[in-house]
Amino acid sequence: MRLSLLLPVLVFAAAYALLSLLVTNSYYQLMLTLVLVWACFGLSWNVLSGYTGLVSFGHAAFFGLGAYTTALGQIHFDLSPWLMIPVSALVGGLAGLAVGFPTFRLRGHYFALAMLAYPLALLYVFEWLGYQELTLPIKRENPAAYMQFADHRVYTLLALAMLVAVMLLSQWIERSRFGRALLAIKQNEAAAEAAGIDTLAWKLKAIAVSGAIAGMVGGFYAVVLLVVTPPSVFGMLVSAQALTVAMFGGIGSVWGPVIGAAFLIPVAEILHAELGSRFPGIQGVVYGLAIIGVILIAPEGVYWKLRDRFTKRSRIGAGSILPAASREGTALARIKPGKDAAVALSVRNVSKSFGGLKANQNISFDVPEGAILGIIGPNGAGKTTLFNLLNGFLKPDQGEVKVYGRETVGMKPHQICALGVGRTFQVMRPFLRMSVAENVVLGAYVATPDDEEAKRFAAEAVARVGLSDVADKLAGELMTKELRLMELARALAGQPKLLLLDETLAGLGHGEADEVVAVIRRLAADSITIVIIEHTMQAMVKLVDHFLVLDHGAVLVDGEPNAVTRDPRVIEAYLGKKWMADAQA
Repeated sequence: MRLSLLLPVLVFAAAYALLSLLVTNSYYQLMLTLVLVWACFGLSWNVLSGYTGLVSFGHAAFFGLGAYTTALGQIHFDLSPWLMIPVSALVGGLAGLAVGFPTFRLRGHYFALAMLAYPLALLYVFEWLGYQELTLPIKRENPAAYMQFADHRVYTLLALAMLVAVMLLSQWIERSRFGRALLAIKQNEAAAEAAGIDTLAWKLKAIAVSGAIAGMVGGFYAVVLLVVTPPSVFGMLVSAQALTVAMFGGIGSVWGPVIGAAFLIPVAEILHAELGSRFPGIQGVVYGLAIIGVILIAPEGVYWKLRDRFTKRSRIGAGSILPAASREGTALARIKPGKDAAVALSVRNVSKSFGGLKANQNISFDVPEGAILGIIGPNGAGKTTLFNLLNGFLKPDQGEVKVYGRETVGMKPHQICALGVGRTFQVMRPFLRMSVAENVVLGAYVATPDDEEAKRFAAEAVARVGLSDVADKLAGELMTKELRLMELARALAGQPKLLLLDETLAGLGHGEADEVVAVIRRLAADSITIVIIEHTMQAMVKLVDHFLVLDHGAVLVDGEPNAVTRDPRVIEAYLGKKWMADAQA
């Protein structure tokens, strides 16, 4: 880990340790410990919700399971918290997997509400089991073995060590394949899946790590307070504290939950101590006002607001993560595939209906290896639906799709991508908060488990499309042509043998379209099979070897460009007589 990342954490830890050693009042010492506890809990929430964008209202489930695991282990089996806190982490991680597998089928507010159900259900389960209040026994002999200390500063130092470990883990996640995959899921899950990222697997890993941290924190919380009740560990306020400290401080950052906890926990605890008897639930009011305030003043959180104000956000670009490219985009003479060429893509009798709408009807065609097939037709003809069937976003009602002889119907998009099928989208789906280099590296992960090799593949892909000079720019700052080329580079980084290009020329001027077409020609010269949907007919006629014309979801004409563009059926359904007159002029 780089010193620039490690040093601030160590400085913070040293300053906080010094502060805890100077404070002797037991109440304020407890408050210092609780700040660290809730910072850790906020970071656990951040690993899932901050990085994937899936908002969880149910992290109290993992926290409470950890607390009860540690408490019950000591009460019934006389097991030390030194042992039970790691066990609580294991229980939290397993609970995360058990919760995530069914719940990740949901999206948006449905996911958030489903997560809320878990801690509420567990609260009633533990009350029904008779665990309304558990008190950890005081150990007179060898209390340190049971994590019981007369000097409460020890708890603060233990909590600080735990927080430092979680912060370093979070920093590693942010800068690893793990973190980049989660951020890609957050920004555009469909694009991440098409780039070869197994989104379900990464989300399950995230919730397992998140649950493990929450379970560990819950176990430590039980030791600090010595009393565990269902409302104190499974209550809605517990989940709200994790969400609030992260939102207030800044989600998707290591320092956000720490900042949020350092400000909100002391304020809430002091108000509860001073006004709690007159205004029950004052803590909830504080957290509610904090959320309202941060939404109005700093929607991304205090950390990002301050960072944007005083510094420019660091960009990890080609100079820092990509090596020098070993292959530049070069003009090669392309040889069209012969009649005996192997079949790269075979589609037979594929159909797809949405209720009474027949989007695709009995579509069949073959694409020889190294060929460029153009799919054209009027809007609503079923072209993009066909692409979604080819790369796994939709499952056909009937028919078969084979890539180099392997049946792909029923496969997920990331599995089809791993077979060597790259995909771009009609509506561009860049990861706007990442640099060009980071976008393209994500596409390379499907091709290799080695991060250095992935960076080399990404550097080559960026060079092949001519974006090396802007590789360190944020995707959100790019022009339309650069975004189109970046999406193409992301698909190329996965080392595809077949590319599905959905309206790659859309939104481009005439000169820009010519530049992109030149890139596509170079890729075809490198023996990459290309299937392209496009409406820019002047470019398509010069580019493709073969046309497939769709109309009302069915194949209208299948043939060579010259024959297709003169076919009366195509002229009537799609091209129009004016286009024919202009072409003959």
